[in-house]
Amino acid sequence: MVVVTRPTDFEELMARHGTREQARFFLEQRDQKIDEVEARHRALEQVLTRVSQQIPLRWRRARVPRAELSRFVWEPEDLVVAVGQDGLVPNVAKYLDGQRVIGVNPEPARVAGVLVRHEVDALELVLRRTVEQRAVIEARTMVEARLDDGQRLLALNEIYVGHRTHQSARYRIVRERATERHSSSGLIVATGTGSTGWARSIARERATKLALPAPTEACLAFFVREAWPSPATGTSITEGLVEGSARLEITSEMNEGGVLFGDGIEDDRVAFGWGLRARLGVARERLQLVVGAR
Repeated sequence: MVVVTRPTDFEELMARHGTREQARFFLEQRDQKIDEVEARHRALEQVLTRVSQQIPLRWRRARVPRAELSRFVWEPEDLVVAVGQDGLVPNVAKYLDGQRVIGVNPEPARVAGVLVRHEVDALELVLRRTVEQRAVIEARTMVEARLDDGQRLLALNEIYVGHRTHQSARYRIVRERATERHSSSGLIVATGTGSTGWARSIARERATKLALPAPTEACLAFFVREAWPSPATGTSITEGLVEGSARLEITSEMNEGGVLFGDGIEDDRVAFGWGLRARLGVARERLQLVVGAR
């Protein structure tokens, strides 16, 4: 059993300011109170204690903070419990290869629970059903980017391709047999899971008629953001679907600052300099998300 967490706001304040008093002073200078932040921290610790109590005693267990996920050595039989906001599930998903994930919602009044479906008191039953192969599993599609220099990026929601600042991203896009040079604010390639977030926001803003994929569908949607028409750049390939084994090909024309990153985590970016080619499509891996118990 691997319990995955992220730091609470209170822990991050303490890491930044050193003491509770200094953190309290910092917040009060901005008309904020530390009491609520601290109370939410204590509530999460109580949830984590309750999670620990429901794990069978004979099971091996580990608790892994989000910042250490890339260094953790996963085993095929690991069962993952993500305790936190929905965004914690994509954080861990890209490091897995078939391990089942149970999302526990520590704050049902504050967290939507799209990916963290279970309340803590239901965990014991969900664990038992999962081990008995009686859990309801959603095999959620993931997106990958493969660069021609051998690098690979995997994400559950979407992959962003563009410039790491607000400068224009310049690249050549190839979709099926069509090709075009772009100057834009970058593009995203999103899964059905990501279609409830960033991709949905773009789709609604431009009132597109493109049908966004379902989370378990082997299909992705791509959107180019603010493509600029000029004598050298076009705007005809700005959205569409990438289905099955198809790939969207992007060749960088950015001397520096070009990047790819997944699920909004800019610190985990891949450099995408001039001439590098990335091919984006449906990944082999799928997130095995436990959504219920029969």
